[in-house]
Amino acid sequence: MTNFKKTKSKVANKILNVVKESLEADKAKDIIIITLVGKTDIAENMVIASGRSARHVDATSDHLITNLKNAGIKGVVSEGRENKDWVLIDTGYVIVNIFRPEVRAHYDLEKLWGSESSNKKFKQANAQ
Repeated sequence: MTNFKKTKSKVANKILNVVKESLEADKAKDIIIITLVGKTDIAENMVIASGRSARHVDATSDHLITNLKNAGIKGVVSEGRENKDWVLIDTGYVIVNIFRPEVRAHYDLEKLWGSESSNKKFKQANAQ
């Protein structure tokens, strides 16, 4: 059991690195990671990010899916690509939510899944 958890965390860390690099390259905004361990079994981590517009959300999610597949991550599933307000990408270990800012504010997943103290902001390569 312990070895499985270590392996699972290594996979989750690999996925998080791909996600971070992809979102930063596409200039996604307000990227955070929430640890889900101990809260749910659906994934180890949740990443939440914002796009500037529906078009930006769509392009960012498309690039992320491509980058995950190119990194050898199998079983990537997405939802919401048709309306482009909120795209969910599920890798099995990490769930990524990319929102338009208004939609993100409405659903407020950060508040639902974790307190501010448990959230870590990714340092943006494009910080001003």
